[in-house]
Amino acid sequence: MLFDLRSGARRRTVKVVYLGLALLMFVGFVGFSIGSSGLSGGIVDAITGNGSQGGGDNAAVDRLNTQVQNAAAKTKTSPSDAAAWAALAQARIRLASVGDNLDSASGDYTAAGRRQLTAAGQAWDKYLALKPSTPDERLARQMTQAYMSIGQTDKAVGTQEVVTQVDPTQQTFQNLALLAYQAGQSRKGDLAAAKAVDLAPKEDRKDLKEQLDQAKSQALVQQLQQAQPTATPTIGG
Repeated sequence: MLFDLRSGARRRTVKVVYLGLALLMFVGFVGFSIGSSGLSGGIVDAITGNGSQGGGDNAAVDRLNTQVQNAAAKTKTSPSDAAAWAALAQARIRLASVGDNLDSASGDYTAAGRRQLTAAGQAWDKYLALKPSTPDERLARQMTQAYMSIGQTDKAVGTQEVVTQVDPTQQTFQNLALLAYQAGQSRKGDLAAAKAVDLAPKEDRKDLKEQLDQAKSQALVQQLQQAQPTATPTIGG
């Protein structure tokens, strides 16, 4: 048995840690735009058209392609407008979740969908370079998921740091710690874990620290296993 769950506080802490990790690793969630404003954006907006009536999948793809084109045009005419780059990143994330960009059978992004997420990341970088006074938290959460979806864990860590700046809570620092450990950034993970523990209710701190330490250890083991060269079989004669 991996954890002793007899304590009610421990059960709550384990649940919180693994819900946070599941949220970060469940890449299909990127389309649902988890954020402070609730379930909005991403695939939800693609389906609903932000409250307007859609015309099926093809209509959604056409609408989102148009949004991408309009947003891209805006960034060319107003390259110093942070909101324009944010709109382009958002439009590409939404487009990645519909049509041929998403494999309906597996729920995974296709090569085309991954290209859209990569392009969203480029727009996000432009947005951050313009140093918005208050970064878009909802978009930052979406971009964290997008980077995880395309295997750019280091970028996901950096974007999750933006989330903690806007929303400095136990959960956001906890997620940052989990991501940092997955990315092999142990020092950053330790700092985020310490902050998460400090923000947790006093009765949960010991258990939370133990679970984050366990997550760190598991990530280190996984990284060591991945770093080991695959043995080449010898052919006897």
